[in-house]
Amino acid sequence: MSAGALAGAVITFLVLPSTSEARVVGGALLAFAGGWALFASLTTRYTNRPQTWAYVPAAALAVSGSGMALLNPGEPAMSRLPWVWAPALVALGLWTGWRTRRDLPRRTARFMVYPVAALMVAAGVGGTAQVAVGDPLTAAGPAPGRLVDVGGYRLHLHCVGTGAPTVVLLNGLGETSPQWARVLPPVGDNTRVCAYDRAGQGWSEDSSNPSDATTAATDLHELLAGAGERGPFVLVGHSSGGVHALTYTHLYPSQVAGLVLLDSASPNQAEVVTTFNGEYQVMRRGLAAVPTLFRFGVGLLMQAMGVPDLPGNAGQQAAAFANSPHGWAGERAEQVELPTAFAQSQAMTSLGDRPLVVLTAKANVDSKPGWATAQDQMAALSTNSRHTVAEMDHVGFLHDPVGAAQSVTAVTDVITATRTHGSVNAR
Repeated sequence: MSAGALAGAVITFLVLPSTSEARVVGGALLAFAGGWALFASLTTRYTNRPQTWAYVPAAALAVSGSGMALLNPGEPAMSRLPWVWAPALVALGLWTGWRTRRDLPRRTARFMVYPVAALMVAAGVGGTAQVAVGDPLTAAGPAPGRLVDVGGYRLHLHCVGTGAPTVVLLNGLGETSPQWARVLPPVGDNTRVCAYDRAGQGWSEDSSNPSDATTAATDLHELLAGAGERGPFVLVGHSSGGVHALTYTHLYPSQVAGLVLLDSASPNQAEVVTTFNGEYQVMRRGLAAVPTLFRFGVGLLMQAMGVPDLPGNAGQQAAAFANSPHGWAGERAEQVELPTAFAQSQAMTSLGDRPLVVLTAKANVDSKPGWATAQDQMAALSTNSRHTVAEMDHVGFLHDPVGAAQSVTAVTDVITATRTHGSVNAR
């Protein structure tokens, strides 16, 4: 049993961490199948009480794993499959426990296998509960705004206010549009402002395209055009959303009047921020298993532990997406493509005199060597920029009332500079 678990961990975290979720799951299932087959084979060869029944879970897991690896289903199939595998896993776990009690002669041996059977039952029960009540679209409720077709799939766009330039809010890694709830309404009092969700995020539909910066930029361009939103735009990117904003500016320079980067990731992150590569490798491997763990009901437990402190029902909406298997699958897809996204955004070498405000979280400056340098480099992209380091953590520019107010001020200053064709307020 230990051999199967160890092989599953090696396959998940070392061999296949960047491949699709279905193939990670398929590889792990084949490893667990090997563990059960080894159990049956060794007891047959070396004991007088062969446990040939163990070939049943071995065969069930092997068939399931092979099917997942070969068919490689994506969304929405992965979110529907628990209706099949979760009840089957409960039945298999209960049957395994019964055969263990009946056929294993020693109590100590039974108690080595019982936890495995119990884990199978628990995972099946959790999976059933997750798929029964854990649909993030149901939990989040109707989408504000609308869905716009961008070429075979629809993206969610929510716009309020009137005036020019139109501000577009770009989510960071793992974020969704409700997390702008403290920023969008006050900006909308001054001009038109739009929040949206990239493919596979929030209310937006899934796409088979790579989750890199170029794809995100072309999707956003199609979204704004299809929705009839007119540029030039002020792009506001938080975290990795800043990388997407820079890539959009490179691809569609005439469509961008100004930018605000809120503790943004840097195009040169891997070279300048010394902790990034180590953190990225840990996250890349760790996230390989997270979407699947959330399919076992972990998201329901996380949801019960609390939601972000955001106005109205935005916190509940953000938590519904963040704590769902679908949400983590989308985050994992973007996280795998981060090095590609950084490389794509490096094509944006100068913003000219476009108004630019860079807001940097002091928490990251203090904890990530090179973060301040990377932020200075982004501020230097424009000859008309302001760079402010604020006493805030990374997500505070969205969730914290004080941090969100600083974000609104930064956006307002860039709006004013674009309207007057003047300099960004020095503050």
